[in-house]
Order: sequence, then structure tokens, then C-alpha cells
Amino acid sequence: MYHKLAGMTGTAETEAGELWDIYKLDVVTIPTNRPVARKDMNDRVYKTKKEKYAAVIDEIVRLVGEGRPVLVGTTSVEISELLSRMLKLRNIPHNVLNAKLHQKEADIVALAGKAGTVTIATNMAGRGTDIKLPQEVKDAGGLAIIGTERHESRRVDRQLRGRSGRQGDPGSSVFYVSFEDQLMRLFATDRVMKMLDTLGLKEGEMIESKMVTHAIENAQKRVEENNFGIRKRLLEYDDVMNKQRTYIYSRRNHALKGERIGIDIANMLYDIVENIVNTYDQQNDYPDLTLELFKVLSIETPFTEEQFRNMSKEDVIEKIHAAATDALDRKSKRIQEVAMPVIKEWVEERQAKGLIVVPITDGKRVFHLRVDIIEAYNTECRAVVKEWHKAILLVTIDELWKEHLRELDQLRQSVQNASYEQKDPLVIYKVESFHLFENMLNSLNVKAMSALMRGQIYLRPANNAVQGNTSTSVSASGSNSGAQQQAAPARQPEVKQAAPDMPRDYTNYRTSKGSLPGEDEQRRAASAQQGEKQRPMPMKAAPKVGRNDLCPCGSGKKYKNCHGQGM
Repeated sequence: MYHKLAGMTGTAETEAGELWDIYKLDVVTIPTNRPVARKDMNDRVYKTKKEKYAAVIDEIVRLVGEGRPVLVGTTSVEISELLSRMLKLRNIPHNVLNAKLHQKEADIVALAGKAGTVTIATNMAGRGTDIKLPQEVKDAGGLAIIGTERHESRRVDRQLRGRSGRQGDPGSSVFYVSFEDQLMRLFATDRVMKMLDTLGLKEGEMIESKMVTHAIENAQKRVEENNFGIRKRLLEYDDVMNKQRTYIYSRRNHALKGERIGIDIANMLYDIVENIVNTYDQQNDYPDLTLELFKVLSIETPFTEEQFRNMSKEDVIEKIHAAATDALDRKSKRIQEVAMPVIKEWVEERQAKGLIVVPITDGKRVFHLRVDIIEAYNTECRAVVKEWHKAILLVTIDELWKEHLRELDQLRQSVQNASYEQKDPLVIYKVESFHLFENMLNSLNVKAMSALMRGQIYLRPANNAVQGNTSTSVSASGSNSGAQQQAAPARQPEVKQAAPDMPRDYTNYRTSKGSLPGEDEQRRAASAQQGEKQRPMPMKAAPKVGRNDLCPCGSGKKYKNCHGQGM
């Protein structure tokens, strides 16, 4: 989505392969400002978590005794609270830095570098802030980092180590691991556990070697590769949807801005005609063609059956397209002819300004279009027609695109079973999603054009005018008194002086879900005024009485001997 991509992080080196494969971005390592003086020790491996946490507490006590600050990194809030309880039993003062104390985070981090300070932090807490060390702490060995567990990603481990040794400061880091940790279960097979028992590893005894540390890092690499594969596959699926999304959003932006909406409608109309003619192209398909044209485009077939049999497919398309274009133009001109007299009266005689609400219907739904009355007057109501086209396209695109996204989600789940047939689910997803997209575009064209070909001003039976409504305070000169009247302050205040033959109670117009945004309050008000019939409540079934149960009438007899006789 962007022409240029760049970023800076201290732990991107381990993900260099992924950044290149997916984004084609190189990772360049920038040397540190000062040489790193931190001592990174080998992992200390224990058999159980209990032994591991006990060793962590002993190490914290030792480091505090040396006057060094300690930062303990945990993988979850639960573990940080467990270590906190263990430190309280040893009467060691400490701070717990996790998501529950985000308001005190800055204060806790500011004190984390003082001598003898113990800070327990989850992975996400306190990052991005340097821990300042006084000179006495630097002389004692600097900040000590203790990791209570290896993470699935090496990046997170490096983030924790990097809290110490900033700008050449001294420090140390070490990870405590047990064979009960989630990552170690991937690395430590049953054979390894049996080997440890054979070696006679006693309770509380520690294993510390480079071989074990490298083995753990290899396990991390395998997990990272698996996660990378999942993310890459996810992007491949999303790329299919993104291409469709780009096309639909461009169509929607055209409708929203109205810059080339006329071109889009002309293309839609031609595509519909072409599809209809390709479907009914046999000589005996004339009745079906006639019915389809009337159903979709509301036009009569512009040629006879005999002419149809003697015409080429291209001539048929051109004839129907010309007839459909003429019909759409007549509909647009009719809307202008009905709307213009009322708008002209309001502008010339009442000096109205602001927005008016013009109701236009497609026979099923009523759309309340907001149009600037001055713009409508200057364009001879072509602005009204343009707003009508925009409204239909926006509503149709939004409805069908949401439905299409649901279908893509269902398709993505269903194609996973193709792997059992030794087929690539992604290939099937690409093919099927393309067919779904084609069908969606065809439905979009048909629904939008069908509504546009039926569009007309929504009139009450006894009126032939457009309802005027201003969204701002409008001054309109009354035809009787000639005095200036100010509209009532409201979200959509009505003009006080109504034009002749104009429906006064506009809020009583009932609308369907095709209405434009902002008309929900009017619909609710209309529903309340007209008192919609409440839906009937479902009847509750009476409890079933067994034949040998007591009769509900209270006689004391069994049901089969009382009211249940003969049943």
C-alpha cells in the first residue's frame, strides 16, 4: 500500500529472511555506539519448574547482596505474581511491572537501576526506556537480567537481554529453563528425559552447557519457521482478497466523489446488455430475452422477433444498449422536470439556502437524498440526479461487498479439505474466489441498473412536489405575510412556510433499509407515531402430563382415570 517502506528495531536480524521473502526489504545491522560490555551466559536448565523458580529466587538474593539491580523477565502476568509471592516469603523488596500497573510504569522503570532494586516485568512492560545506572551499580557489575523462560521467538529473548548493557554499560543476562516449559517440550523428547534419569540428575541440579543452549535456539528456529509459514500463507490468501478489494474500493470512490460516475454507469449498462445477449443468443430465445430486458432494465425489446433472427449479436447489443441509454436519460430528465419547479420556487421566491431532502424511490425503497438547493437550482436539478446515482451505487456496493466477504471466509474454510485430495487449497481458493467475484460484479451491475431504471420522485397520492427540508437554519419569505421566518433549530429542521401542494409532515414517509445514513431517527419517529403492530408472542406449551401422574385439576386421581380418559 506504500511506495516506500522502512523501519528500525533492535531485533530484526533474526527475521531478515522473512522481511526479504515477503516485503523484499533488506536488513542492515548498524554497529552499536559503544562496544557491548554485557555478559550473556549459557542457559541454566532444570528438570522441573519448581526447581527452576527456586533457583531464580536464590540468584536474585545473591545479586541483591552484591548491590546489583535485577530485572526479572516473565512470559505472563501469572508467573510474575508467583515470583512476587516467593520473594515476599524471603522478605525481599521488589516491584512488579505488568499490564495491571501501567500508570506506575514510568516511576518503576526510573527506579529499576538503583542498587539492590528488584523489578519483575512481563515482556511488553517498560520497553523503549533506558534504565539509568549510577556509578556504584556500574562498579558492582551493572544491571542483571534474569529470564524465567525461553520464548518461541528469539526476538523476544533479545529484547529482554537488550535491557542491560546500554551505551557500553556493564551487565549480565541469563535464562533459566526447565524441561516442563512449552518450548522445551518441543526439544526434549522422551529419550532425552530417560537419558537424564540414567545420568542420575538429582533434584535441584543444574545443566549448563553451550550444547544445550544451541539446542534450545534450534528449537526456537523451528518454531519461528513454522510461524513464518503460517504468516506467509495468510498473506497469500489475503493477496487474493486484496486485489478484489482494490477494484471494489476504486469503484466505490468513484461513486462517493462522483467524478466519473457517468462513465461507470455507462460501462455497467453495456456489460449488462452484453451478458443478457450472450445468455439468450439463440433464435428461439426471443421471448426469454424480452422478459429479461423488461425485468432487469424495464424496457421493451427494440426489435421484432423476425428482426432478431436476422441480426448479428453485435447489432442486437448495440440496439438494446441504445434503447436502454435512452430510457435512463428519460428517467433522469423526468426527475429533473418534477423537482425543478419546486426548487425554483424556493430559491427565487423564498431565497432558500442549505440542503434539501429529495425522496426518490426505485419502487421498493425510498432514498432521502440531501442536495444543496443552490447547486440543484444552478444545474437545473442535474445535481439531484447525480446524488441519486451515487446513492444507488454506494448502497449496492456496500451490501454486495459485505456478503462477498462472508462468502470468501466460508470458501477459505471449506477449501482446506482439498489437502486430503493432495491438492493445493490456495489454488482452489484463487479459482473459486475469482468466480465468486465475477458473480458479485454481475449482481452489482444488475441491482444498481435495475434500481436506476425505475427511479422516480416519491410523491404522495395527492401531491406532485418535492419535499423541501433544510439541514441548517433557513430563512424563507412567506407567501402570505412576507415576513422572514427562521427554521426551528434541529438536526434537520423543517421550513416553516411550506410550498403549495408540498407534503408538510415529511417525517411520516416510511422508508426501507435502502435509506441513506441519517434517516434512522425519522423512521423511528414515524414508526412510533403510526403505532406499528407488535409481533405476536410465541405461545408457551403447557407441561406434558404423564398418564400415571396426578391430574392437574386437583382431584387426586391419576390423569388416565380423570381428564385423560380415552386418550
